[in-house]
Amino acid sequence: MGIQKRLVGSYFVVICLTVLILEIILNLSVRYYYFHNIEQTLMNQAELSASFYQQYFSDEDLEAQSDRLLKGFASHSDAQVQIINAEGRLLQDSNGIQGDFTMTDNMHVQAAIQGQPDSWKGEDPVTEEAIFTVSYPLQAKGNIVGEVRFITSLTETIHTVNQIAVLLIGVGLLVIGIVTLLGLLLSWTITRSIKDLKQAADQMSEGDFSIRVQKRYQDELGSLADTLNMMASRISKSEQLKNDFIASVSHELRTPLTSIKGWVITLKAGGESNQALFHDGLDIIESESDRLTHMVDELLDFSKLDNGRIAIHLTTVDLTELLQHIGRQLTPRATRQGILLEVKIEENLPVIQADENRVKQVMINLIDNSLKFTSSSGRILITAHTVPGKVVITVEDTGSGIAEADLENVRRKFYKGDQQASGSGLGLSISEQIITLHHGELRISSTLGKGTIVQFDLPI
Repeated sequence: MGIQKRLVGSYFVVICLTVLILEIILNLSVRYYYFHNIEQTLMNQAELSASFYQQYFSDEDLEAQSDRLLKGFASHSDAQVQIINAEGRLLQDSNGIQGDFTMTDNMHVQAAIQGQPDSWKGEDPVTEEAIFTVSYPLQAKGNIVGEVRFITSLTETIHTVNQIAVLLIGVGLLVIGIVTLLGLLLSWTITRSIKDLKQAADQMSEGDFSIRVQKRYQDELGSLADTLNMMASRISKSEQLKNDFIASVSHELRTPLTSIKGWVITLKAGGESNQALFHDGLDIIESESDRLTHMVDELLDFSKLDNGRIAIHLTTVDLTELLQHIGRQLTPRATRQGILLEVKIEENLPVIQADENRVKQVMINLIDNSLKFTSSSGRILITAHTVPGKVVITVEDTGSGIAEADLENVRRKFYKGDQQASGSGLGLSISEQIITLHHGELRISSTLGKGTIVQFDLPI
């Protein structure tokens, strides 16, 4: 069963139960109101009649004065009035019933003769008409000498009550119909959004991430649509980055492999007779092999970091010695490119607990990026200083800088601002994850055409 059917079914069941309970309560209330009013009216009339008799006719014989009493009692009521003596014999009836009628078998009549006012609702045994009766004792000098009985037909009252019941049922059915329509409309607004989401998810599962879900309402489903659209957009970007990465890696792998293969062919053809050529070829093969090894190591590092399988091994690290060593290691390359590489370290830099090889990897990645994008006669400055609780290391260059539009993306995996540049686009992503594992933070600021500043913290 679909969501729409379940929603509408739930609404329908709830509203039907609610309307049914209200119908029962309202109908019972209406019936009680009408019949209780009739009982109260008749009881008041009977009580007034009995009080009138006791005040003005208590010294008179009931049977002798029954005709006068009947006229007085009946003049103020539309109900049928009967006067009955203490033996249960009917003395007078406002409907003109004559004859020697006794009501000793009527328990309600007997209850009034015994001094207890009583009421009764039922059918007239003669006419089979629904009636309501009230019996009230007549007292004279402390003795019960008879009773007055008021009888009224319930036909009109029952008809009125039934009409009200039909009206209430009609209103209840109308409410059920309106709520059912509203439930259908509401469920349609919900299921329409869900169908849009499902359709988009189905297309995404087929690999089409260009699909976008229409946001129909500002609700939870609307937020889900935004999230799905954002996810599709990010996956599309990731797919594009992946494709760019594959193309870039393919190019990066092809270049050293082509060089290695070319030099192998050259050396096989005549390298043994030319020692200088032979050594140059081996140097280039070694260099290109190192380049391939570095790229493979970068990919392996990224895979391990991405799967959370890299653990850092903390040891005591002298940052002053480490940074100076890295400076000495990369100075020859900077000199070949005509770039000034300087290392300026604050005195008494504290010893920290860190993974020395990983910190060295981060520094080499950052300096390597600076060397790639800094032209001849440029400058790269490496500094380190302490702030409360941490050491801040900075790599600043005077290179080409990073455009503001690219600055937010440079730390994303596979991203390269210049697709023609060498490298896999993983260096900064790996560096940031290594710094995060050390509970530090990596920050990048850059001005296009002026240079880039990369800083990271290591806790003391």
